Amino acid sequence: MRPIYLFSISSHPEAISVNSLDITFLQPEIDFSLYDALIITSKQTSKALEFYPKEEYIHLPALCISKQSAQSFKDLGGEVLCIGKGYGDTLVDVIKEYPKERKWLYLRAKVVASDFVKVSQKEGYMIDEAIVYESRCSEAIQEVEVAEDAILIFTSPSSVDCFLKTHTITSSQKVVVIGNTTAKALPDGVSYKVAHKPTIESSLEMSRSI
Repeated sequence: MRPIYLFSISSHPEAISVNSLDITFLQPEIDFSLYDALIITSKQTSKALEFYPKEEYIHLPALCISKQSAQSFKDLGGEVLCIGKGYGDTLVDVIKEYPKERKWLYLRAKVVASDFVKVSQKEGYMIDEAIVYESRCSEAIQEVEVAEDAILIFTSPSSVDCFLKTHTITSSQKVVVIGNTTAKALPDGVSYKVAHKPTIESSLEMSRSI
């Protein structure tokens, strides 16, 4: 079997797991009482919330981008309002299902791949943003030695960007991406397969079929 490399913050026992990012939590001042609901698009957001008194935010339901981000908020004791399809751009349609009077707080990374907030704001929805963490490329992803016949799984645009800082994707390697947003970060001409679902498990299933 070809060796499978997983470039992600998360790991999996069936792959050579390479941490792609180092995370720094920023702890900006937030008045949670101004909002009716949260928007959570990563597990790192829930980790960032742990730096705030739980009684300030736990009453706010959350729109979560995926099952994984939803579970991370549930683990804090929070209520999940709705679960998206795993991609930021699809949240525009989800937000449209709620009244424009609802006040949302999007807890986000310093750099994000989707502009769903701007799109929603233009249509009259009230969404504030708070940058609660930032990421930088890890030494692990920049220094990893990858086999020539490897299958490379990328789980975010940043994992692609960080890998390409010190590596190139060769024609003998195969690429699997967790979703279309990640695929857009690949260099022109690189062939790839997209996982059927935006999860690491689905990405691995796709890799096994190669």
